[in-house]
Amino acid sequence: MAAKARVSLTGLLVAATWACLSVVAASAFDVPTVAFEERFSPLFGDGNLFRSSDDRSVRLLLDRRSGSGFVSSDYYLHGFFSASIKLPKDYTAGVVVAFYLSNGDVYEKTHDELDFEFLGSRWGGQWRVQTNVYGNGSTSHGREERYLLPFDPTLEAHSYSVLWAPTHIIFYIDDTPIREVIRHPDMGGDFPAKPMAVYATIWDGSAWATDGGKYKVNYKYAPFASDFSELAIVGSRADPVLRVPRRHAHQDLLGLMTADYAVMTPQKRAAMRAFRARQMTYTVCYDAVRYADGPFPECDNSDEERESFSAWGDSKTVVMRPRARGRRRGRKACAGARGRADVSSS
Repeated sequence: MAAKARVSLTGLLVAATWACLSVVAASAFDVPTVAFEERFSPLFGDGNLFRSSDDRSVRLLLDRRSGSGFVSSDYYLHGFFSASIKLPKDYTAGVVVAFYLSNGDVYEKTHDELDFEFLGSRWGGQWRVQTNVYGNGSTSHGREERYLLPFDPTLEAHSYSVLWAPTHIIFYIDDTPIREVIRHPDMGGDFPAKPMAVYATIWDGSAWATDGGKYKVNYKYAPFASDFSELAIVGSRADPVLRVPRRHAHQDLLGLMTADYAVMTPQKRAAMRAFRARQMTYTVCYDAVRYADGPFPECDNSDEERESFSAWGDSKTVVMRPRARGRRRGRKACAGARGRADVSSS
């Protein structure tokens, strides 16, 4: 029988940083978690994939021989997909950990994809996260954003979730939405619309992941280990070729669209904007060099906000800086924040 993971909604934002967020009158998501064998199977690097004795967590390793990964046993047409992830520590330049949805094995040239990509660093704990939205093979004009993580993701697991509905997409970190993509008529096929499977991988991204490939994976620090737990899938199983749910599609979609994680309240939107102002290092919405024709139709741009970004879409104010070793700020001020105030970013 499925266990229940408690994922709380964000309440009112009462401080300037993520570490001092407080939840006021928050309700909670009841998201059923699953054992690995219920919904997943190994994808590659079997010798580098280790399942816990209770089959509810998985460790993925990257070493000189191989990376590793797993994939859902089914495809889904819309849903809520979540995992708690603890990332590798120490020197992780070139390492990429990913939690994502894709149908690339069925639609090679017209695939859809929704990504969390975690990009390693020369400095322990200074991981970045990138979110991607691709529809119908639109990687050549993809919708990427990058953010600094406002905590050290190597100290404990944090929850990363994607809500994919017919009308909108929301990316969550823990209980805070960090990105919302509302389906605009002019997006056309760029909005993901075909059934996708769920993937988790760790691999060598030396060619691009850290400073455009300047810093490679250093296997002196291998094996690199990433832990996945509290795996959750709430969605309609679907045939990837026929593109239709297998059963109870109407009921499943109604439940999805009315769930707390699918509804963007004013409080959640305020928390999202605060996160983006403090943590977002790049957004496709202000990249006037790669996309000279102007912002994508779903972008909510403003002239005032544009001043904070370069022509390449990079933030002028949010930049990665080395974290002082052994230094933990915010513990005294935010002692009740369950350890997530231990390390702050830029």
